[in-house]
Amino acid sequence: MTTYSAGEKQTLHASLDRHRDAVLWKLDGLDDEQLRRPMTPSGTNLLGLVKHLACVEYGWFVETFGGEPEPLWFDPHDDMRVTPGETTERIVAFYGRARAAADAVITGLPLDAQGSPAWRDITVSLRWTLVHMVEETARHAGHMDILRELIDGATGDHPPAADRR
Repeated sequence: MTTYSAGEKQTLHASLDRHRDAVLWKLDGLDDEQLRRPMTPSGTNLLGLVKHLACVEYGWFVETFGGEPEPLWFDPHDDMRVTPGETTERIVAFYGRARAAADAVITGLPLDAQGSPAWRDITVSLRWTLVHMVEETARHAGHMDILRELIDGATGDHPPAADRR
């Protein structure tokens, strides 16, 4: 079954994965300086956005639904900042682990499962969380598209057809 005709959960998960993959593609071919380069007055950079998305994957999927995220080595309220000691490899691997932990929650729970984020006094369903994270990831992938265009002119949400495998 393709995701074009899949059920609701599979469709939402596939949409999230598509945006997650776009986030990682935005890093391809850039050196460490380019990935860390502040591109806005607030200091937004490509690697900081990946670090932030890892945090929100752990928060919204893992913590909200009773799991234990990995211990953070940084202040989660300052998750878009990348310090000189944080390597690109460490942050990309962190995002990979966050995605895997979130995927385990998505796979293991029904869409109507309820959870409560520790930082807000609300209850949310897995369905709401999936929609929220599709929005969050797409929003930041769009930011990354603009930053990447400013760095080297590359645009789009996926590699050109010749580069796809």
